[in-house]
Amino acid sequence: MATHSFNTSALHPYVGRFAPSPSGALHFGSLVAALGSYLRARSEGGKWLIRVEDIDPPREVAGAADDILRTLEAYGFEWDDAVLYQSARTEAYQAKLDELLAEDNAYFCQCSRKQIQAMGGIYDGRCHRLATPHHSGAVRLVNRAQVAEFTDNLMGKVIVDRAFAAEDFIIKRSDGLYAYQLAVVLDDAYQGITEVVRGYDLIEASCRQLSLYQTFGLTAPQWLHLPLASLSPGFKLSKQNHAQAIDKQHPQASLNAALAFLGQAPVELTTAPQMLAQAVAQFELTAIPKQREILIAP
Repeated sequence: MATHSFNTSALHPYVGRFAPSPSGALHFGSLVAALGSYLRARSEGGKWLIRVEDIDPPREVAGAADDILRTLEAYGFEWDDAVLYQSARTEAYQAKLDELLAEDNAYFCQCSRKQIQAMGGIYDGRCHRLATPHHSGAVRLVNRAQVAEFTDNLMGKVIVDRAFAAEDFIIKRSDGLYAYQLAVVLDDAYQGITEVVRGYDLIEASCRQLSLYQTFGLTAPQWLHLPLASLSPGFKLSKQNHAQAIDKQHPQASLNAALAFLGQAPVELTTAPQMLAQAVAQFELTAIPKQREILIAP
């Protein structure tokens, strides 16, 4: 299985991003992810992009995408380039899937969750070995890369379970929706992202994304995973558990709370743009806690 390490010295100008899904309003955990990625990009003199990950309609909330952008503006965030909507990129996803299927780098699978649980929770690749292949169902990657290790720019060396790393994972769902792993890799490559800054809950997914980068012959970004804001151990703030929306009218207190969460010094309570400018000027990557999660008061 492949091991990937990345030199922290950027070979190209820094490009970072924040990629919310429009499944609800931004909450404190979202603010931490946005702020961490913004501080990192701006402190490196780089670009900071916004991508709206709107390819899962059953989970999306009407008007949420626009509300997220207005909230970011209220908090003083300024992004470069036009906002990229994943829903405008489906032709690119399908073209890559068609290419993978034609080259026997992907295959259709009709196994149910119950069947996969009976395999021990890790899919065993059986549909790839069928004498008569399926022509419908979910699409799985033939995972030849099997990346199990990488270096995170905050957390250090990351090693995932090798069975997980070796699994032929889904890149298009049986309901016809494109899987996160496929879309995020193609979009990060398309936008020239040099470092992905996001929450710790996605740290294992980085290995699957690295397997895709290797399969596609693309240059992978670096990685930096931030601690999660959790109400109790293992229970992170999320839109799914109805986390409270952050206050668009009075952003100053939430900004300083997010800075404190990231181990950064407080800034003066002025306007949100001025606070962000001061936060960028005094940003210290090494001050961010190297923790999976940090408990916060409800």
